[in-house]
Amino acid sequence: MKALISGSVSAALFGAAASVAVSVGMAAAAASATPFKLGTFEANGREFVGLVLQDSRVVDIGAANAAYEKRNSKASRIHLPADMKTLIARYESDVGARLRELASINATAQAPFVHPLTGLKILPPVRPAVILNAGANYPEHAQGILEQAARAAAAQGATAGQASLPAPGDGQSGGAPRTPTGAGGRPSVGTAPGLWEHPATDTRPDNPYLFLKSPSVVVGADDDVIVPRGREEIDWECEFAVVVGRPAKNVAVADAGNYIFGYSIEFDVSDRGGRNDRKMGGGPDWFVQKNHDTFAPIGPFIVPKEFLPNPMNTRHYFTLNGEVKQDANTSKMEYNIWEMLSYATNVMTLSPGDMLSMGTPPGTNIEKSNPRWMRAGDMGVCVVEGVGEQHHRIVDQK
Repeated sequence: MKALISGSVSAALFGAAASVAVSVGMAAAAASATPFKLGTFEANGREFVGLVLQDSRVVDIGAANAAYEKRNSKASRIHLPADMKTLIARYESDVGARLRELASINATAQAPFVHPLTGLKILPPVRPAVILNAGANYPEHAQGILEQAARAAAAQGATAGQASLPAPGDGQSGGAPRTPTGAGGRPSVGTAPGLWEHPATDTRPDNPYLFLKSPSVVVGADDDVIVPRGREEIDWECEFAVVVGRPAKNVAVADAGNYIFGYSIEFDVSDRGGRNDRKMGGGPDWFVQKNHDTFAPIGPFIVPKEFLPNPMNTRHYFTLNGEVKQDANTSKMEYNIWEMLSYATNVMTLSPGDMLSMGTPPGTNIEKSNPRWMRAGDMGVCVVEGVGEQHHRIVDQK
């Protein structure tokens, strides 16, 4: 466990070094701007991209921009995007500056294009083409999985040497044991050629770990989460998410902040029930575990990075029926947001609007001897401070 804790400290230090230049620039931009968030909404059957002010009012950016240009004949003519991906791609070139103007003008204004948030349907703020989720990125969560696997093996009469522990991702029991212990008591972790450089001075016990989640299972921040027929072990994972701002391939950790657009939330709902067979060694089946319909609520909003200056010191927590089940801070991650984005781009090209969900903190059911799975009738609330809240009824599949 000591190695895990030192790994978190290393991650925080690496993140501080990687983000200095980006943070300085963003702080300067945010200092004179009216803070805003961005989302996608529906009113009277029409979808639009909205600028969210004070978590209570939403400015229809298309209509607001038309009114602004009508009043300001000398203002540059900008066609604001009708979808979030295009907005993200153009944010640094021309859209961002205009949105800052609109936010300032409409901070207290009453206009037909300013709507109360409560009167709108909140849709997923963006439809990512790629969703990558971090596995076991909070050391306490990873350790909890291992300890529960050992308890389960002991309860079945297995010796410690026979216990089958989970793979490095957070999954149901089964899969390969952790890497053998090397000198000094830490696992022997090697560099993954072409993927991740792991120098001997880095005491974290594993390399980064990501898996894919299907964009087709994305729903909004207030939508129902459906318990699939025959599946009872449905778990919660309240996660801090990063939204990519530029095409990104083989990005260095030190430069990764320049490829981030902003931050959101993903509620990474998980089916822990397993397959009940030995296919692929009996390890976690990420398709089954992570990709049932409605298992990826995102939003409600995206916060542009200039308005969340401390992404690696941000609280996020989950409650079930009002009871706190998870309560953590992004500073506890093993690999920080810049490292994870760099690692991902060593494998695949990421595009504006793609999302990386940074892993779940401890408090999930897979860590517990007596789990209390989500079931129909529950209400789950996932909160990331400074970003927003998700509220989900848990319902049975019809």
